[in-house]
Amino acid sequence: MEMSKYMEQSESYVLHTYNRFPIVLEKGKGVYLYDTDGKEYLDFAAGIAVFALGYGNEAYNQALKDQIDQLIHTSNLYYNVPMGEAAEKLVKASDMDKVFFTNSGTEAIEGTIKVARKYAYLKDGGTDHEIIAMKHSFHGRSLGALSVTGNTHYQEPFKPLIGGVKFAEFNNLNSVKAQITDKTCAIILETIQGEGGIYPAEKEFLEGVRALCDEHDILLILDEIQCGMGRTGNMFAWQDYGVQPDVMTCAKALGCGVPVGAFVLNKKVAEHSLVPGDHGTTYGGNPLACRAVSTVLDLFESEQIVEHVRKTTVYLEQKLDEIVEEFDCVEGRRGKGFMQGLIIKGKPVGEVVNQALGNGLLVISAGSDVLRLVPPLIITEKDIDEMILKLKKSL
Repeated sequence: MEMSKYMEQSESYVLHTYNRFPIVLEKGKGVYLYDTDGKEYLDFAAGIAVFALGYGNEAYNQALKDQIDQLIHTSNLYYNVPMGEAAEKLVKASDMDKVFFTNSGTEAIEGTIKVARKYAYLKDGGTDHEIIAMKHSFHGRSLGALSVTGNTHYQEPFKPLIGGVKFAEFNNLNSVKAQITDKTCAIILETIQGEGGIYPAEKEFLEGVRALCDEHDILLILDEIQCGMGRTGNMFAWQDYGVQPDVMTCAKALGCGVPVGAFVLNKKVAEHSLVPGDHGTTYGGNPLACRAVSTVLDLFESEQIVEHVRKTTVYLEQKLDEIVEEFDCVEGRRGKGFMQGLIIKGKPVGEVVNQALGNGLLVISAGSDVLRLVPPLIITEKDIDEMILKLKKSL
């Protein structure tokens, strides 16, 4: 069937909530994707920071095939082997205490909101607690996640959202202090803002927020859904700051393509929040998803993924900085590791994305003026050189 027919089929039967690019992707290998016409694309989007291991990793694929043949689903009424294995590895990687598996990052955010409210409820019995979130943040599109997303464009059609949410300026500690009251139960932020335009937290800001949380017995929730899982040169971005959260959310590269998310809690919160009957999910923690998580964490270690990102970041940033120097329409660069943004001025960033697509390069945008690069974590200097050539041609 011709590519246009596949697109017509989707438009006929799939609810139109995405303005998709006019290609139909069929298969992938390494850091490349191929459409149904056989055209090759160098992938520097990775399914929005998901496919960390690239396409066609034999060990990953085989593990999932084996699990499909063995057991796909049991529900949370029973134990299963991969769930315990995946939980132990994730807890050890984060140096935290307990994990709850979800089906997505948005669901992980929903869970953390309930954790924060239950933690506060057990302290004083109140039901009027408040959460401080950040302006220009993005945490998901469910009603709870939208409520802590600091962008009225996403929120407006779906109000009223859940109450008790205030917004502070990211990287402005005084702004956060001004929002704290005796009702504040949690502060939630992305360690690196993604959709808002690739803004890393400043070290002094994150340390200051942690100190405020300690002082007032407020939970610090760090959203690592996009910036976690090795993308910044640490397994989790907060580890570079030395600021551990009370609760952390992760997803995307956690399953490297299998839909799975999680929220991870420290001991204090795990022992004083959710209990049986408070929260649940039919699919969360099922054997197939947890086999993916367990295998991903094993491969990150055996293939030294985090070390590779840390080493190769130097070359990637050097080449991107050369782009900034060469092109007047590229005003600057922001980011950490393999989560980079180029600030585009004087033309719509969407035009650059479309030109890159035509030149066989997949990149995406962030915010209104940032070209976002979140490639598979296995890219090499050779892949970076190819990306730079295609990007220059597109610019």
